[in-house]
Amino acid sequence: MQTTVQPPQTTTAAPWRIPAFRRFTSANLISAAGSAMAPLALAYSVIEQGGGAGSLGLVLATNTLPTIVFLVVGGVFADRLSRSRILFLGNLLAAAAQGALAVTVATGHATTLSIAACGLVSGTAASFIVPAMQGAVAQIVPAAHLQQANALLRLPTNTVKVLGPVVGGLVVAASDAAWALAWDALTFAVAAVLLLTLRLETPPAPRTGVLADLRAGWDGFRSRTWLWTYTAAGAVLVAAWLAGFQLLGPLVAAREYAGARDWGLVQAAFSAGLLAGTLVCLRWKPYRLLTVAVATSGALALPLAALAAALPLPVVLAAALLAGVGLDVAIVAWSTAFQQHVPQAEQGRMSAFNGIGERLAIPLGYLVTALAAHLWTPRTALLACAALITAAAALNLCVRDVHRINRRA
Repeated sequence: MQTTVQPPQTTTAAPWRIPAFRRFTSANLISAAGSAMAPLALAYSVIEQGGGAGSLGLVLATNTLPTIVFLVVGGVFADRLSRSRILFLGNLLAAAAQGALAVTVATGHATTLSIAACGLVSGTAASFIVPAMQGAVAQIVPAAHLQQANALLRLPTNTVKVLGPVVGGLVVAASDAAWALAWDALTFAVAAVLLLTLRLETPPAPRTGVLADLRAGWDGFRSRTWLWTYTAAGAVLVAAWLAGFQLLGPLVAAREYAGARDWGLVQAAFSAGLLAGTLVCLRWKPYRLLTVAVATSGALALPLAALAAALPLPVVLAAALLAGVGLDVAIVAWSTAFQQHVPQAEQGRMSAFNGIGERLAIPLGYLVTALAAHLWTPRTALLACAALITAAAALNLCVRDVHRINRRA
């Protein structure tokens, strides 16, 4: 059975009543179920073949680098070709890469180089999948229901993020990393099969060269003040959050709290907040979409400030919960604003430029934080990260254009 999707503006059907959206959501959930286990399995596949921190760093770098290098190319193709076809091929490529990795690990032939090569292919697949997904939702769902659709997409994904690492840890502990990697490959393959029967029309766009499309995309990105200022603020915010929560958080938990046990509770509280934020978005439909996205993203400063001040654990857990709620509300509100205010023919490139802007600062954030750790205590560095997040959100709220990107009837 094939599902051909026409432009959604002519219908007012709720997202779950649209067969194409149910198929798209199912594919997204299934691939997420495998991807949630992948980081843990990838780490232990390196460890099992004798690799250390340097080997793991190389593998993670090769997995991340393509999403920066090829993301713009993926955005151009998402605006020139059928997005459903790109999603199908991207998931199929990821399935092949993870399947090959699972076989090499299972047979004992895995090396750091082979694992890194498979990671490079998986990262390349992701760089084409990400821009295509943003525009695909807007092609499937009517504009009036975009926020609901974005929330419904995140609800099962956030649930999987809570359960996936736990299940992955049990699978790796009971057998080895190869089984978890094989599961990841299988979920990508099943998602590809579901997407194969989804037919999204090619976005209407002038047939020019790839370089001309890139230049036009960059001009469109620069001309939208709200878009590039949000991206610039997001680069600072994402780098400060990841450096603070992923790098400094465990160190402070080890010194000021009960180590891994309490840090696990903090992470669980944050994940629970993400789920709660999704439920909020299913009910609350703010008019000032971009203002809400910017303001709620500032909640990420709360757990970093609480950890920096060494507040009691219940306060830190509450702060992490609120941060999760704020982040998910921000993501849903931002996605809805983006889909409503960027033309279909440009959404792939605009999404790619936004994604690159936010990703480029992450390695720099880790590096600066690592250097600052030699000059400051982890608690002081955490406080600096919280201040950067607050400043980025506050300055972005001062941009007049941000308050003009509101919900369209």
